[in-house]
Amino acid sequence: MKTNRIMGRAGIGTVAAAGALLLSAPAATATPYCGITWGSTPDYTSSGYSSGHLEGVRSGRHTCFDRLVLDVDDATHGLKYDVRYVTTVRQDGSGTAVPLRGAADVRIIVRVPSYDAAGRPTYRPANSRELVDTAGYATFRQVASAGSFEGQSTIGLGVRARLPMRAFALAGPGDHSRLVIDVAHRW
Repeated sequence: MKTNRIMGRAGIGTVAAAGALLLSAPAATATPYCGITWGSTPDYTSSGYSSGHLEGVRSGRHTCFDRLVLDVDDATHGLKYDVRYVTTVRQDGSGTAVPLRGAADVRIIVRVPSYDAAGRPTYRPANSRELVDTAGYATFRQVASAGSFEGQSTIGLGVRARLPMRAFALAGPGDHSRLVIDVAHRW
């Protein structure tokens, strides 16, 4: 009996020591997916318009995100944009809904027209409902034009779900600029 009490007390002491070690260990924090720390809030620049014209839209698949790039020529005064999740993307001018495949819609406004001063198109996609082929993309479901009106062009991006996204402008080459939109594959 006496032996059991000693063993019992030793066992309790061991458990208490182990518990103290666990409590003193630093809390582990979750590592962001691929180091992505973006959220799903709007990305935009100050109001105003940019110089230049929209001249192309392209996309790419990356390990952790899908990327959309809008090419702008003659962007000499910095690129202005507004990129955000919306309930429905609407056409410039008319306000007509632009249906998009996917569970979430991203509205991309770049503050340049897709036509020149004479009204001639500077970007004329073969199919305004399918600006790029999104087959095989992890996140992108559809990229469609929502028009160009009064000095701005709007693109609708249908995505799999409301996921982290970011937008930023890159200068160059030359007097060109690029608006880059990345949407992560997961949180």
